[in-house]
Amino acid sequence: MTDSAYNAIETAILEGVDARRRGATICPSEVARGLWSANEWRGHMDEVRAAAARLIDTGEIVATQGGRPVDIRNARGPIRLGRPA
Repeated sequence: MTDSAYNAIETAILEGVDARRRGATICPSEVARGLWSANEWRGHMDEVRAAAARLIDTGEIVATQGGRPVDIRNARGPIRLGRPA
């Protein structure tokens, strides 16, 4: 994936978390649904998680599962994305 593609996804993630009240989170699938059609978004979930991992590495967001921080690269199942506390 190109840097510009990552940047577009990262922007969508940051816009999504910033649109919520402080402390609220978003599901990565919300980002995918906003960027791709109803028939395509599922196929892009790995790209969304990879872009989220880049933002996590810079400290801009965190990934949680069951309200606890998780390593997005190893987490299985539903996760949430939000700003650090």
